[in-house]
Amino acid sequence: MHIIDEIIFGVYFIAVLGVGVYFYLKNQNREEYFVGGRSMSASHIGMSIVATDVGGGFSIGLGGLGFIMGLSGSWLLFTGLIGAWTAAVLVVPKVKKDDALYGLLTYPDFLRIRYNSKVANGAAAISAIGYLGFTSAQVLAGAKLAAGSVLYDSGFSDPLTVALYIMGGIIIIYTVMGGIKAVIYTDTIQWIILLLGLFLFGIPFAYIEVGGLEGLREHLNPEFFTLTNVTITQLFNWLIVIFPIWFIAMTLYQRIYACKNVKEAKKAFFIAGLLEYPFMAFAGVILGMIARIFYPEADPEMGMPMMLREVLPVGITGIVLAAYFSAIMSTADSCLIASSGNLVNDVIERMLKKKPGKNALVRISQLTTLALGIIAIILAGNYTSVLDIILQAYSIMVAGLFFITIMALYSKNRDSVQALASMITGGGVTIILIILGVKMPLELDPTFYGILASVIAWYLTKLFRKAENV
Repeated sequence: MHIIDEIIFGVYFIAVLGVGVYFYLKNQNREEYFVGGRSMSASHIGMSIVATDVGGGFSIGLGGLGFIMGLSGSWLLFTGLIGAWTAAVLVVPKVKKDDALYGLLTYPDFLRIRYNSKVANGAAAISAIGYLGFTSAQVLAGAKLAAGSVLYDSGFSDPLTVALYIMGGIIIIYTVMGGIKAVIYTDTIQWIILLLGLFLFGIPFAYIEVGGLEGLREHLNPEFFTLTNVTITQLFNWLIVIFPIWFIAMTLYQRIYACKNVKEAKKAFFIAGLLEYPFMAFAGVILGMIARIFYPEADPEMGMPMMLREVLPVGITGIVLAAYFSAIMSTADSCLIASSGNLVNDVIERMLKKKPGKNALVRISQLTTLALGIIAIILAGNYTSVLDIILQAYSIMVAGLFFITIMALYSKNRDSVQALASMITGGGVTIILIILGVKMPLELDPTFYGILASVIAWYLTKLFRKAENV
């Protein structure tokens, strides 16, 4: 990359670290660290939600889908729109009501109120592990992007490893120092950079370089310009994996708690859904389509970064690639703080015989975040596929937690034994199916069968408990 692009990167990362230092000096207690003092506005929260949800996996993945199937790949984020708006109506009011009564900090806190501590602890373990996996995936995604762009001509013998430590280090430092406010405000900055980078620079320059619509139609098959180049099964699999995340994601519960009130929280979810679809959905797949023309033999997910590096002018390249780094970092920081929140609030603090003071809790939270960040870097260094980590973590969390969360929200029969059986069975079945690589009936995602097993376990446990009481 040109020296000007490298300067842009340097300024950007210094600014991000500055946000972390600023909130490090302002955080006074654990509520400030994990839920921003419950005083955040809808605009900041909404952009933080979408920046987190459309992170490295989806932003780079959308380019891959556009590369493979064209405009139809945008349906992936349509499931995000449905999930966000459904959660705004069905989840936010109930969760925010409990938050007002009990001062919740995490997703397992909500389950503790609705079930008991055993269910909350099980959910905390599943959620913490899942988000640690998400963090590792984002660190690896950022490292791959850096190794193929910023460090491409650096002369390092192993640029991927160097990039891994640089990306992981920056994410850890500002997340450890600043907590959720640093995460949310940097998410806002990063999402603005991403939108401006794509719509003002990335798409226009790439579109002109390829010869406009005529050039696209000349090199791509007609199905790339339709919304029907996807099977019903694929649409269902995207829906069954992505839609439930909006009901169980720790990052989303933290943002509900961080909002001033129900109205602001609902508005934030509506903003997030709209930004995901159509804005980000079509921007990603269109760039992927253009990349296919420049690099038809490339790996689908790497085609877009390669294309942007080559076709954009000096200075603009730095801005647009920084936008993609922004998306990756927005997910990584949120996942890291979510994993830390689960462990500190739902496990570590409850194991301590003497409750620590406010300042001590902040320091414990920071040390836990630091430790998890280091583990995430180590894990990222031992994997090769970003997408595998993300999808498997999603599947396990959804299969184990979705049904018990629905019951917690809307059922008066909130039996903790049934919840434990349902959670363990759903998550366990999904893990087994993934590890064994079993070919699923009807080509449905293992998540579907995990959720089905979770439902069956709930009602079988109910029958057994009734029989025991007869």
